[in-house]
Amino acid sequence: MSGGVEWALHCCVVLTAVDEPVPAARLAELHDVSPSYLAKQLQALSRGGLVRSVQGKAGGYVLTRSADLITVLDVVEAVDGPGPAFVCTEIRQRGPMATPPESCTAPCAITRAMAGAERAWRDALRATSVADLARGVKSDYGPGALAGISTWLSATEA
Repeated sequence: MSGGVEWALHCCVVLTAVDEPVPAARLAELHDVSPSYLAKQLQALSRGGLVRSVQGKAGGYVLTRSADLITVLDVVEAVDGPGPAFVCTEIRQRGPMATPPESCTAPCAITRAMAGAERAWRDALRATSVADLARGVKSDYGPGALAGISTWLSATEA
């Protein structure tokens, strides 16, 4: 999983705390991350239908729907794509002790284990919303954490 997923999730959580669009540059400043790399993550979220860009002087990014309706899996798939984390390359068919392709009609134990882990991982991410993450921030840092971020974003806007 790319680091862009972490950045995108943090941005989605921050966007739950504001009523106005937040410019990409402000989100990058808030998180002290590369503005150009963060812009790519925001574009991926936009292509995935999770955020939309608002144009104009007061423009920036907003969530497209309630944070309760955006899952962590939605964000992962928007940023990294929907493909599996593990891709079998059929290594068992290579090398001096290679298994012939005709003997490899079913997935091996490693592929089965990884597929099971993938299903569990995706189910867990699908069961967690951006709103759940925001509630976690409030629990971890206190009820004023997101309000403080919202105030900071408003106070630092040019």
